[in-house]
Amino acid sequence: MHALLAYPEFPDTFWSFKHALGFIRKSAAHPPLGLLTVAALLPPAWEVRLVDMNVRQLGDDDLAWADVVFVSAMGIQRESARLLIARCRQHGVRVVAGGPLFTAEPDQFPDVDHLVLGEAEVSLPRFLADLDGGHPRHVYPATEYADLRTSPSPKWQLLDLERYGTMSIQYSRGCPFDCEFCDITALFGRRPRTKSSRQILDELDTLYELGWRGGVFFVDDNLIGNKSRLKSDLLPALIERRQRKPGFEFNTQVSINLADDAPLMSMLVAAGFDMVFVGIETPNEESLVECSKRHNLGRDMKSDVRRMQRAGLQVQGGFIVGFDSDTSSTFERLSEFIQSTGIVTAMVGLLQAIPGTRLYERLKRAGRLVEQASGYSVDGTTNVVPVMDLALLRARYAKLLRRLYSPKSYYQRIRTFLRSYEMPKLRIRWSLRYQLRQWRAFVLAACRLGIAGKERVEYWKLLLWTVLRRPRAFSLAVTLAIYGYHFRLTSEATPG
Repeated sequence: MHALLAYPEFPDTFWSFKHALGFIRKSAAHPPLGLLTVAALLPPAWEVRLVDMNVRQLGDDDLAWADVVFVSAMGIQRESARLLIARCRQHGVRVVAGGPLFTAEPDQFPDVDHLVLGEAEVSLPRFLADLDGGHPRHVYPATEYADLRTSPSPKWQLLDLERYGTMSIQYSRGCPFDCEFCDITALFGRRPRTKSSRQILDELDTLYELGWRGGVFFVDDNLIGNKSRLKSDLLPALIERRQRKPGFEFNTQVSINLADDAPLMSMLVAAGFDMVFVGIETPNEESLVECSKRHNLGRDMKSDVRRMQRAGLQVQGGFIVGFDSDTSSTFERLSEFIQSTGIVTAMVGLLQAIPGTRLYERLKRAGRLVEQASGYSVDGTTNVVPVMDLALLRARYAKLLRRLYSPKSYYQRIRTFLRSYEMPKLRIRWSLRYQLRQWRAFVLAACRLGIAGKERVEYWKLLLWTVLRRPRAFSLAVTLAIYGYHFRLTSEATPG
């Protein structure tokens, strides 16, 4: 059996980093971790090929070779997934689809032969058994959660590692919180399930042996969802490994209560984590109550951010506007919060109701849904009928994005961040190839940002300030400037 694993293309969005990847000659920010795990679950006798359409085009020869095409996608890849499925149908190839998009919206894809929903470790073996018996069904629903201790190591060998900016890995699934707008608990539950530290070490060792050196993103919904297990199992193992075999920088997603646990922050930094994404959402407490983000209530979130920065963790922030409780002042408060905390990477999105969430069901009952959630983070669309006038909401949202990512505001945030940030002492010995790539990125940034770009004055001011005040952070400052170039272009494309 010839199995083609196909990953649809991402549009140009906030998290695609499309305009930044060219500086380091990369094609995609992250690999398709779900499909790599699916590959490891397929029968050993099958021949498997991976085509990540963010890295290379899918050829007719790929489809002619395939007996079956496995497709996985997220909501943001919906249109690309539709085009991919249509192409497969034209070539008469059997299509098996799974992942977040198809699990949330199975009825929207009638042309898919087999929908394998939920977690592949549970539903895929049932499909494979029926396929082998000659009577596969159309839908394999999600019936239970997987035991991650039995999850196989992803087939990293299928990747061209040099085409990616960062590798991805997963330790846990699920989140103990239950935010109304989030589909994580609907997909993976509120009790975080984890792999063993041995599984994670084996996966990292495989990446290391394949030659990977650089960033590794723990894609966990909330890495600190099970703090006790994290402290007693994974982090000690990562810290010990880092002493023997440095070479990776880690980043992940956490809830803001990380700021309450200084020993845990120290362990994360010692293990090699230098960046965390935090769902802050809004400084408006009425909106936090509205969306059931109760663990963010009653906190001095500015102090929380600064504590994490001083501990050695860059804080990326997720924010939402368009809650019923939002008013005209919300946009100013949000802008002030982001600027004063030095959250350089601030992803601000319009509220969207994702199928499967409590928000979606509530608004559906109220007749306040107008279209599908796009999955985009900064495209100016929403499937929610807001309390605020929609045209006004979009206009203020677009204005907020352009203000946040204007050169003056953005570069000011970098300096604010670097003043608070306690830069970890890394023991990584970068390869010559890595160092040459960094120098090439610096030369390109000097030309594209420092000479041709509208940010050129702010760019050179930042580099001079960094050399004088925080010289160890020079490479980081250049990297953040390159990110800002991408964020500015995506924000300027937001209608409103």
